[in-house]
Amino acid sequence: MTSNAQQPVLFPSVQSFFDKAQLNFNQIPAERKTALKEISDYISQKKRLQKDIELTFICTHNSRRSHISQIMAQAAAAYYGVGNVYCYSGGTEVTAFNINVVKALRAMGFEIAATNSLSNPLYEVKYGATTPKLIAFSKVYTSMPNPQKDYGAVLTCSQADASCPIVQGADGRFKLPYEDPKLSDGTPNQDQVYNERCKQIGLEMLYVFSQVK
Repeated sequence: MTSNAQQPVLFPSVQSFFDKAQLNFNQIPAERKTALKEISDYISQKKRLQKDIELTFICTHNSRRSHISQIMAQAAAAYYGVGNVYCYSGGTEVTAFNINVVKALRAMGFEIAATNSLSNPLYEVKYGATTPKLIAFSKVYTSMPNPQKDYGAVLTCSQADASCPIVQGADGRFKLPYEDPKLSDGTPNQDQVYNERCKQIGLEMLYVFSQVK
């Protein structure tokens, strides 16, 4: 699929990240590409049926990996011009959208603003000047505004994969675990680890949408 690079919908720094990342698909291991292609095929099937493409990224706490995946997937869909894509995230428990993820995504050019000061703040996320805002906060994956049926569930951690052998309402279930950046919290390399995880997930979400037919 050709990129949407000529259409200036993304913020320049986000656009630049994807422009460079698409040159590095060879860094993704073959086994991982197989798992990612399953998600691409699910999206392609929905597209052929002219149905909305709804993806919910699920991790235990809906704090780090699931939010990164949601945001990167939505931006990657815009980059490749794949329409009618709606990305969500959720967990099996409620915590908060982790501030270290917020910082790492801001450093990559995403605009993220908290709209309140609660213990589980609601954030507005933008990846382009003309793109819709994403609403990010920690929630159980079955909570509104997440889809209740006919969505693809992407399990981004092994704990959630084990806890949810059957994902309520999903018509597709995909295992895509990422190493938890939380392990670096409070260490000297914390920021580097969060930045690397955002870039890894961004690369892989970009690959998913590059394979949509």
